[in-house]
Formats: sequence, C-alpha cells, structure tokens
Amino acid sequence: MSRVPGWLGRLGGKLTEMGERWDERRGEAAGDEAPAPASPPESVPPPPSYAPAVAARPDPVATIPWGMRVAAEAGWRLLVLAGTLWVLMRVISAVQLVVLAFVAALLVTAMLQPTVARLKRLGLPRGLATAVTAIAGFVVMGLVGWFVVWQVMDNLDNLSDRVRDGIEELKRWLLDSPFHVTESQINDIAKNLSDTIGTNTEEITSAGLQGVTVMVEVLTGILLAMFSTLFLLYDGKRIWQWVLKLVPAQAREGVAGAGPRAWRTLTAYVRGTVIVALIDAIFIGLGIYFLDVPLAVPLAVFIFLFAFIPLVGAVISGALAVVVALVTQGVFTALMVLIVVLAVQQLEGHVLQPFILGRAVRVHPLGVVLAVAAGGLTAGIGGAVVAVPLVAVTNTVVGYLRAYSKEQAMRSGPPPYGATAVEIAVAPRPPASPLKDSAAGEERE
Repeated sequence: MSRVPGWLGRLGGKLTEMGERWDERRGEAAGDEAPAPASPPESVPPPPSYAPAVAARPDPVATIPWGMRVAAEAGWRLLVLAGTLWVLMRVISAVQLVVLAFVAALLVTAMLQPTVARLKRLGLPRGLATAVTAIAGFVVMGLVGWFVVWQVMDNLDNLSDRVRDGIEELKRWLLDSPFHVTESQINDIAKNLSDTIGTNTEEITSAGLQGVTVMVEVLTGILLAMFSTLFLLYDGKRIWQWVLKLVPAQAREGVAGAGPRAWRTLTAYVRGTVIVALIDAIFIGLGIYFLDVPLAVPLAVFIFLFAFIPLVGAVISGALAVVVALVTQGVFTALMVLIVVLAVQQLEGHVLQPFILGRAVRVHPLGVVLAVAAGGLTAGIGGAVVAVPLVAVTNTVVGYLRAYSKEQAMRSGPPPYGATAVEIAVAPRPPASPLKDSAAGEERE
C-alpha cells in the first residue's frame, strides 16, 4: 500500500508536464498566425555639444500685431468696396444721359406731386390729374425758356452797342490810368487776339460742331425726363412697390420705411430751393431793373436757374450780373449791382434757407461744397445740381436705417432683467401721436 501514493505523484507530474507542452504548442500555433510585434523606434541621437542652439519658431499669425491684422482685414474690404464703387461709376458714366434725365425727372416729380394730390382730392381721376399737372408744368417751363431766348435776341443789338462803348471807355480809362499803358500796346493786344481767333478757326469750328452734339444730347435728355416725369406722376406708387420686390426679404422692411422718408426729404428740398430761387430772382432782378441794366429779365431767370446749384450757382449768376452792369453802365452801377447781389445772398443764407428748408435738409456746408465739387467733376453742371439732394436723401436714409437696425437689435435681444427691468417698468409711457390715437379710435369704432 505504501507504493500507491508514489505512483499517483509520478502520474500527476507527467500529466502536468503534458499540459505544459500542450500549452506551448498552442502558443506557437497562435504566434504563427498573429503579426509580429513592431520593433521599437530608433532613438534620435542628441546633437553634439558644439552645435549652435536653434530657438523654436513661433506661429506667424501670432507674431503680427493685433492692430496690423485689423488694418489688413479692413483694408481688403475697403479695396472691394472701392472696386465696386469704381465699377458703378463707370456704368453710370456710360449711361450718364439716362441717369441725369431720370434724376431730373425725380426732382420735377417731387415739385409737381403735391399738385397731383390736390387735384385728386378735388375729385379728378388720377390720369386726368396727372395730365393736367404735367401739361401745365411743361408749358410753364417752355414759356420761361422761350421768354429768356426772346429777351436775349431782342436786346442783343443794344447789348453789343453798349459792350462796344464799354470797351472804348475801358480803353480810355487805361490810357489815363497810372499804369502807363500806351495805345500801341492796346492795339497790339487786340491784334494778337484777332490773330489767335484767326489761327484757331478749325478748333472753333470743331467746338461749334461739338456744341451741336451737346444740344442733341440735351434735347434727348429733356424728352427722357418728360416721359419719366409723366410715368412717375401717374404710377409712382406701383413703381416703388416693384422696386421693393428686388430688395432681399431681410432688408425689405427697412427699405420700405426709408423710402417715404427719403421722398419727403427730396420734396422738401425741391420746394424750398424753388421758393428761395424765386425770391432771389425777384429781388435781384428788381434791383438790376431799377439800376437800368439791360437784360434784367433774362438775368433774373439765369439767377433763378443757377440757384439750384448751391453756393457755386449764386456766385456765377451774381458775377454775370455784375459783369453785364460793368460793361454796359460803368463802374458805379456795377458796384451797386454787387451790393444788391451780396445783400440778397446774405438774406438767403441767414434767413430764407433756415426758415424755409428748416430741418428737412440737414447737410453741413462742408458736405455741400464737397458734394457740389464731386458732382461737377463727375457729371458737369447736371452732377452739381443733383449732388446736394442726393447727399440729403442719403443722409436721411442712413439715419433711418441706423435707428431701425438698433430697434431690431433691441427686439431680438434678451429681455431686460434686474435693475434695467425695474427702470423700464417704472418709466412713464410716452404719449402717443395724434395720428396713432385717431387710428386707434377708428379701429375701436
């Protein structure tokens, strides 16, 4: 019996040895199927001690100052805007005649629109009211132009005689003046002037042909302005509604609110300018007439027309009146005309414009000067005429859109809380306008 435990121990050892061999064989079989483990990467040897130290380079964006990055961001956007403006100006200059005719039609429509509204309130149909107003307005403008031309042609002979007498008087004054001018020098100046005119005959002829081309363009622009005025008077509301459909939906509400305000500004500017120009023409024309200066009525009409060019127009028309008085009546009469012109212009600048235009057209004098200069350089006299109303309308539209965007931001922002909510809650309610009160009363009824 003592041999049994020993036999059992040897049997257990053999079984254990067989299990270990079996495990080894299974491990070898699994190792043949599995990929071999990756070898560890080779370590980079450190640089030698004599090699110079190289500092790490920072991010290029981080090295540029913040102000320079902002300037660069604003710079390329300004370049895009400048390029867009340049392309727009090139397009406008290509169709300059059409643009000026349409702008002139807008100005005439702003002047005639109140008459159409009054006739409609009296019971006339819209088409008949538009036709009566347009025909009456165009007839009055045509009669004024015909009267000016007739007065100039009727007084041309008398004016030429007075100019000749004035030149002779100026010649005698130069001979008796302390400037030591001799008659031979005056004759040399006259001969040089005559020779210059004779040698530049071709240039004068080409200038005359160019003047004929300009007259054709002017007549074309007048016809375009007349047709545009007629359609704007008759169908202006539907034209504006069609224009609103071209505006993106997000900005349509703001543009729809800015449009009537811009139109009121333009109407106020045209009305005020017409009244001021009429007062200038009447007073300066009366002064010229009582001083016995020829062409008093045509000069008054020129003063009325040039009054539509702010600042520059008054200077040109006044200088023209003074020159005509100097050539035809002498130095004393010219000095008196100058006093009359300056007095009326001072009355216009300090009383008439602030009282008549009021707050409807709020443009700084520097803005007026720059606008007139830019308009004159871009499109000549027409550009100078439309520059100031364009700036006034733009000022009104930008101010309204700024206030509208601020109001929209307040509506879309988070509701007030804390002390702000308490202040809003205890703030008195602003009084409603009479128009809103009457509309609310009508809705209640």
